[in-house]
Amino acid sequence: MKEKFRGVVDSTDNRIGRVFSLVIQVLIMVSVITFSMETLPNLEPQTRTILHYIEIFCVVIFTIEYFIRIYIAENKLRFIFSFFGIVDFLAILPFYLVVGVDLRSLRALRFLRLFRILKLVRYNRAMNQFSRAIKGAKEQIFLFIFITLILIYFAAVGIYYFENEAQPEHFASIFDSLWWAIITLTTVGYGDVYPITVGGKVFTFFILMIGLGIVAIPTGIISSALTNSVDRSKSEEN
Repeated sequence: MKEKFRGVVDSTDNRIGRVFSLVIQVLIMVSVITFSMETLPNLEPQTRTILHYIEIFCVVIFTIEYFIRIYIAENKLRFIFSFFGIVDFLAILPFYLVVGVDLRSLRALRFLRLFRILKLVRYNRAMNQFSRAIKGAKEQIFLFIFITLILIYFAAVGIYYFENEAQPEHFASIFDSLWWAIITLTTVGYGDVYPITVGGKVFTFFILMIGLGIVAIPTGIISSALTNSVDRSKSEEN
């Protein structure tokens, strides 16, 4: 029985497996669309009822899939606490938390329904390769994030000393300066907070140059990892 279920749920080499994969992907997209539609103002009660029934149907299918995956898993605990196991659990959790409960605070947990879109990673080959690429380059990515956080802090400290006296309302402390550091290093530049002193402008110029590099580095890391992932997949197929 396990092998039959595994052939349907975990394989796309047969017709039933491909149909199952397609159905789940369609239901994920339907669920995401209905979630978005529920936020529309002045929605008719009848429409809300239809959306609710669609939600129930999707959750029932996702729940069945989740328990089937636990059933066929060689190591059940390992699957439950794996990335996909957690995503599958979070995809159905909000529905069961709010069923029969009239606590407004719990409604905020419905945003967890967005985790359903992550289920597409399992069924999409290209997204699966991207996931493998991220895993392969996780050390470089973590190093990049760590260095970026350090640069953001130093940028906040630098602009604080340049602009604190000139603009105490915007740069009252290093913590206030962190907002400027983030939007400058990411080259967003909203324009709500900007330097007015000569030293601050010169300092900002160098921070912007560093920011351009910060934007380019992760692109190179992920591109290289994705290329290696694609090459490795081709080698495995051959």
